[in-house]
Amino acid sequence: MIKWISNLFSSPKTEDNTDCMKPEVHEHQKNNIERVSNKFLIVGLGNIGAEYINTRHNVGFKIVDFLARKEGVNFETVKLGALAECKFKGRTFLLLKPNTYMNLSGKAVQYWMVKENIPLENILVITDDLNLSFGTIRIRQKGSDGGHNGLKNINLVLNTQNYARFRFGISDEFKKGKQVDYVLGDWDDAEKTALSERLELASEIIKSFGTAGLENTMTAFNGK
Repeated sequence: MIKWISNLFSSPKTEDNTDCMKPEVHEHQKNNIERVSNKFLIVGLGNIGAEYINTRHNVGFKIVDFLARKEGVNFETVKLGALAECKFKGRTFLLLKPNTYMNLSGKAVQYWMVKENIPLENILVITDDLNLSFGTIRIRQKGSDGGHNGLKNINLVLNTQNYARFRFGISDEFKKGKQVDYVLGDWDDAEKTALSERLELASEIIKSFGTAGLENTMTAFNGK
């Protein structure tokens, strides 16, 4: 399996050791879980900065950006990222773009999960996947990081792999030694043409996750 470059966008270590802590849920938050079970945290993974906006590695950002535009909502700069909120069929979707760079994505996921009292089963992480052909959809209930640094850090910080992830295929059509250039490169013309339909499908997947549930969403959309 192709591995991401392990030190890509890594940040210096600090004295803060909270990255490796399991999310702390206080008693009053536990009591609120039932009340807020209609709230979902949708995390699009990517890197901040104009130079990364249209890169393959930022497809997680691109998907939540598309849904926000479709629903007529805007992102606001918040702690550890940018956040937009939209509602659909009685559900609230919090769309999160971490600003921590890929390798520290777990910090933002943990913070907003705890702050908004969102249970683990209501989190969906969207990421690119080199091992899937372009535009291929793969939704899973849990799993390893697959060599992806964003998922690796989320697994570490949350101390679990048991959260839903939505992998969007970017294929592995690059020459030997050119993986980084490919992942951080722009979509080619054919991909740009097909991307609009794929983003529309991705927005339907997010809504289905919150309304029909994970199992039904996997059945309906995997392989499309």
